[in-house]
Amino acid sequence: MNDEKREKTIQHIRWAIWLYFGLLLAEGALRKWVLPQLASPLLLVRDPVVIVAYFLALRARVFPTNGWVFALTVIGLLSFGISFVPLYGIFPNSRIFLTAVYGLRCNFLHLPFIFLMATVLRREDVEKIGWWTLVLMGPMAALMVAQFQSSPDSFLNRTSTGEGDMMLAALGKVRTAGPFSFVVGVVYYLALATGFVLWAALKRGVYKNWLLLFAAVSIVIGTAVSGSRSVVGACGVVVASLLLVLIVRPSAVNRLGQTLLVVLILGFVVTKTPIFKEGVKVLSTRFNSVAEAEDTSVSGSLVARFFGEFGDGLFVLAKAPFLGYGLGVGTNGGSKLLIGQSAFLLSESEWSRVFLESGPVLGLAFIVWRCSLAIRIGFLCLGSVTRERNLLPLLLFSSSFLPMINGQFGQTTILGFGVFVTGLALAARKEHALEDGPLDLDEPDEPLEIPGRPRVARCSPYALRLHGLDPGDDDNSSHGHDDSNGAVDR
Repeated sequence: MNDEKREKTIQHIRWAIWLYFGLLLAEGALRKWVLPQLASPLLLVRDPVVIVAYFLALRARVFPTNGWVFALTVIGLLSFGISFVPLYGIFPNSRIFLTAVYGLRCNFLHLPFIFLMATVLRREDVEKIGWWTLVLMGPMAALMVAQFQSSPDSFLNRTSTGEGDMMLAALGKVRTAGPFSFVVGVVYYLALATGFVLWAALKRGVYKNWLLLFAAVSIVIGTAVSGSRSVVGACGVVVASLLLVLIVRPSAVNRLGQTLLVVLILGFVVTKTPIFKEGVKVLSTRFNSVAEAEDTSVSGSLVARFFGEFGDGLFVLAKAPFLGYGLGVGTNGGSKLLIGQSAFLLSESEWSRVFLESGPVLGLAFIVWRCSLAIRIGFLCLGSVTRERNLLPLLLFSSSFLPMINGQFGQTTILGFGVFVTGLALAARKEHALEDGPLDLDEPDEPLEIPGRPRVARCSPYALRLHGLDPGDDDNSSHGHDDSNGAVDR
């Protein structure tokens, strides 16, 4: 394949990534409003896009072949192979095969897409995705407000399983899901939008000010009417990541202070609106009722919810059968293929499901793979802050690392956002000089300074002119001058 055809194929992969993003946002609306009779098949609507993207990547020789993908492939094939052993003779082989294929799809098919996105996306692509994320935040918030004000059994609050099935928050209000099938879509979309808003506000000039204000107000209102503790927590984690930025890059303090002042003024205005007050009342009632039911404080209930799933998973690890119960058995889609109805046959917790499906050895290997990848990408994103002063990767990663570590991959929306936003975070690390090159996670980070190589101090523009040299020549340097001298620098 010549260079022209290769670049055209890579552009087709970029279009596939955009299609993946569009279907991620539209999938729920298709399932609950447009084509409810096809709700189950539409769970797989993004899978053909991923497969076509992989095929194109192989043709263009950009398919990720790093150690992470190799290890994932080995774990996936072994998990698929042993799935027939515990279920053989209990269910027909055809059902076992389809269930295992569905489990293979949930756990393994989409994850290499992260590395493919990091390879083919350019920085401008990431910024365009951010622009559309913020533009769509307004209609998203408007739909959520309409759902919040509607009754639980209204058409707007319909789920993929029918009307009246949306989960309630408190005071007769639903946990608004926007265009998604369930509220988890809102959780990760608002977290993604929060990351882009904070980055653009600190960087300045990336997006228009009206768009940032429009998106910020929409995020605040959407959070208020969501009725979900997870939405508050996910957006809070993204905001909290700024504390880490201030530690590794203190120079951002001044700009953050200016941004914070604008946010406080804007927040004060929004808090005076009736819809915000009603939404906060529902949220506070939701927080307090859960805390009372668990006989703890509000903060205690959040901590218990976060760490409880990890504790449950470690408990199950010691009890799980060596070969597990079969890949895909613990997912809703897999159970429907196996027994004819959707149910959590094993566990609703992700770690517990993985351990029970694949056993303590392969299940643990898969969880370690996910956690190790999240830690590795986290350090890479942090390195972008310290070396290139690039905050966007860390802000994006802060909205995706939780689903990567412990998100329910059997739920298609969680899987989609975990994969897509993590791929965006890696792609956002690219500067202009590296726009079209792949990012290799297997290689160590470049050091900040080369050991043993003295740092060369450059002459000031004033000193260069004084000696009759060209200030624009990068080769003009001297060890005897400080680059803080000169009238130009002052």
